[in-house]
Amino acid sequence: MDDPSPVPAVAEDALLGLLLPFWQLVIGAVVLAVLVLSIRRLAQRGPSRMTTALLVTAAAIAGIAALGLLFGG
Repeated sequence: MDDPSPVPAVAEDALLGLLLPFWQLVIGAVVLAVLVLSIRRLAQRGPSRMTTALLVTAAAIAGIAALGLLFGG
């Protein structure tokens, strides 16, 4: 008569489901704020630093995309 499968806590799952989008929004806002501040600081330092930063960022994006293609299947 005893069911060996654990019963999921429905209330906890529902609470996490409600909080998850909120925390994603908070993390996204913090990342956006840091990005804006760093772009502002780079722009104040001059065009040569901006060019270097853009090249490094482009290389990082290309590298991550290549790794995703290789390991993603």
